[in-house]
Amino acid sequence: MAGSILGTSVSRIEDPDLLTGNTTYVDSLKVDGLAHVVFVRSIFAHARIVSIDTREAELFPGVIAVYRAEDLDLPSHHAFFALNDKAIRPPLARGKVQFVGDPIVAIVANTKLEAIDAADLVEVEYEALEPLVDAEDALCEGAETLYDGLDGNLAGGFRDSLGEGALEDADVVFRARLINQRVAVAPMEGNAILSIPSGSVHRLPGGQDLADNRHVVYLSTQMPHGFKAIISKVLSIDPATIRVIAPNVGGAFGGKAGSTAEHSVVVAASLKLKRPLKWVETRSENMVAMPQGRGQVQYVEMGFHKNGKISGLRARVIGDSGAYAGFGGGLPMGSTRAMAQGVYEIPKISYDAAVAVTNTTPVGAFRGAGRPEAAAFLERLMDIAADGLGMDPAEIRRMNFISKDSFPYTTRMGTVYDVGDYELALDKALEMSGYQELRKEQSERLKSGSRKLLGIGISSYVEITAGGSGSEYGSVRIEPDGSATLRVGTSSHGQGHATSFAMIVSEKLGIAIDKIKLVQSDTDLVPRGSGTGGSRSLQIGGSAIAGAADLVLETAKELAAKHLEASVDDIVVSDLGGLQVAGVPTSRIEWTEIYSMSELPSDSGKSVLDVDFDFSQLSPSFPFGAHVSVVEVDIETGEVRPIRHVAVDDCGRVLNPLIVSGQQHGGIAQGISQVLWEEIRYDESGNPITTNFADYALPSAAEFCSYETANTETPTPLNPLGAKGIGESGTIGAMPAVHNAVIDALSHLGVVHIDMPCTPEKIWRAISSPEDNRNGLWRDPPSVFERLPVRKLANLAAASEVDV
Repeated sequence: MAGSILGTSVSRIEDPDLLTGNTTYVDSLKVDGLAHVVFVRSIFAHARIVSIDTREAELFPGVIAVYRAEDLDLPSHHAFFALNDKAIRPPLARGKVQFVGDPIVAIVANTKLEAIDAADLVEVEYEALEPLVDAEDALCEGAETLYDGLDGNLAGGFRDSLGEGALEDADVVFRARLINQRVAVAPMEGNAILSIPSGSVHRLPGGQDLADNRHVVYLSTQMPHGFKAIISKVLSIDPATIRVIAPNVGGAFGGKAGSTAEHSVVVAASLKLKRPLKWVETRSENMVAMPQGRGQVQYVEMGFHKNGKISGLRARVIGDSGAYAGFGGGLPMGSTRAMAQGVYEIPKISYDAAVAVTNTTPVGAFRGAGRPEAAAFLERLMDIAADGLGMDPAEIRRMNFISKDSFPYTTRMGTVYDVGDYELALDKALEMSGYQELRKEQSERLKSGSRKLLGIGISSYVEITAGGSGSEYGSVRIEPDGSATLRVGTSSHGQGHATSFAMIVSEKLGIAIDKIKLVQSDTDLVPRGSGTGGSRSLQIGGSAIAGAADLVLETAKELAAKHLEASVDDIVVSDLGGLQVAGVPTSRIEWTEIYSMSELPSDSGKSVLDVDFDFSQLSPSFPFGAHVSVVEVDIETGEVRPIRHVAVDDCGRVLNPLIVSGQQHGGIAQGISQVLWEEIRYDESGNPITTNFADYALPSAAEFCSYETANTETPTPLNPLGAKGIGESGTIGAMPAVHNAVIDALSHLGVVHIDMPCTPEKIWRAISSPEDNRNGLWRDPPSVFERLPVRKLANLAAASEVDV
């Protein structure tokens, strides 16, 4: 037998179409009778709506309809996940607006330009109210309550029963108040939807015209089946009457899950008008309307013994859910808490969380979704402690790692890690970076009086993948020409699923990759699926495809054995194609012949070589790794320049190193970018001041260094592929490594911490006033934590003891 294709760098088969423009996005779809939707959005962060005058807009040429909340009468709903239904979101604002960008009116017109012009004619009279822009301010006693029924703008939270007892065994305690700032998801393609009522003729990707007798929705989404379920419920529609298709999707990063307010309005209006409607976000609209990421303030205390061993951790985290209490607001209570122990043996942990509603854009998922926030506070405290104890940052990590012999390991949070070897990843990263030589160069620059100082940052992390949904649908069908068609419930939008899944089937069945086709992202062609998110696709979807391929092979061997007059046990996949008798390559049968023998349908009405398989993974997997960042800081200007970044990420068994490396590169870029440049900012009135790429510092490739990536491989026992996720690891490892590198360059000047983003101005101020920098590292947490309900969440001996 030839060597395995798995583990080799196979070029992505998706890329030629993407590079040559032979792709279809929502905005490029052509439909007869198409009209366009534009939203009139709030210009106030917090206000009562006194009146809405749409008369001039309704009379504007080309306008078909103008809708206010009462015209469509849609139920309030969350896009994806509800943290608190007392702050649930109406698709169009009812009586009150809660953030700048809150949609109030929907304009439907024959052309987009006509809709834009008509939107300018809508007059909304507001009664301005005091906005709450900052999460900590929103949780202060006496702050105006934004939603009826909420307790002082507290959307959710709990207090750990252990409290300060987590630190009682410490010889020394290090404390820091850390800000994990808001960032924009900023995909290349913003939200986009095309809603086509039954009976309309439209052109499918590929050029053919289709007249569908059901409602068809083309959507830029990560989860077509999830959208179908939500929109059916919101509009009280029979799910069988809706078909959802995701064509090519221009990036998502967690920002395109569920059904947004705008989606519900467009579909409802399309049904009401019986006409195809399209809405495609502008960039400025995307920067205020798409849910944003991160948004945490972390009060963290870590206790140590004098020898550097950790004695305990106390974390009190404030989350900003923005307007309405949806998915992002739950992250401090969910994945951030779940990963609060990280890679370290920590005897005692106390973790509290308080989530506020504010008059800002809602917070949602963004690459990592709560896990980067946990790694960020842990790794900053490890470096602060190393500096305070006079220890090397690598050594203090190494001596506190959870032992590789301890797995499966139950953390104090009750999270069960599957497998890990954290020291191996760190040792490899240090070796690749030439860590000791870097320290020598750093010392030499200091001695020479160079204005450009070297900073070396380390991070060791573990993250959770496939945490939200542990099951997925896969299908493999052999075609008459001997090719294979795969169907899967994941929904690729840049991850390389067509290549990875084809590699699995090629390995199992011996069919060439160029003869394998992937069908996805269409709720008619794929009967069920959980979509793509949380780095779940290869381990769950890939395992479903592998299971289906195994069943196809089992049946094919039985057919081949009859034809070749051999035992089923002697039939193997042939290097020449098809199946053969083991050791007798001349006794072989092609897949076309096997198919011809299987033409009679099975009891299900399908060919016996058309197999469905649902794979379920009993628990999440836990990738891990270590990063070393090297930056150059100009102490006269405060400018930071990344000059090297070494990443060793362990995602279990690596099926395609090229795809893994690509995921590492993308994740690293977003991690670096948050540390150095990106931040969503609001003024005191709640006006966003970073609404385009002129004001929001999104970097280009020119700002980054080249990356040096590698992997260790500790296969997970949770799935047959041994695979774990890789899509978010780069971000989780890079962010704290780069942050630590910046502070490392300045630590000899008395600088202990700078909140992200580490802009030249912040760095210059820290250098100029090191005493202020030290004094600003900690302040007492707000009193809201004292008012939270107590729940026993920490210091568990086994996962079964979790009281949630």
